[in-house]
Amino acid sequence: MKAKLLVKRRIVLSIGQFAEVVIWQVPKAIAGSTHVFKYRLAFVASGKCVIRYDNEAGKGDHRHIRESEKAYRFIDLDQLMADFERDIARWQDENGNA
Repeated sequence: MKAKLLVKRRIVLSIGQFAEVVIWQVPKAIAGSTHVFKYRLAFVASGKCVIRYDNEAGKGDHRHIRESEKAYRFIDLDQLMADFERDIARWQDENGNA
């Protein structure tokens, strides 16, 4: 099985803000992850990526909030999306951009 693109979507949330979601199903877990998904979720505001979830090979599942990077506990795709959306809502609330 080759990598299968499951989702590739850019969502404009407001002027100057968008989210991009890209998720693949891969034949086997990439180094550092325990599941068969490769993903990149990004929230961009005013031209800067302020939130990103990804699982690059060797680093495993993690998320970036501004300049901070922390490990992320991947449960499933639904939880990944819920956590990403929650972080976007929190960022918008804290920055007056809801």
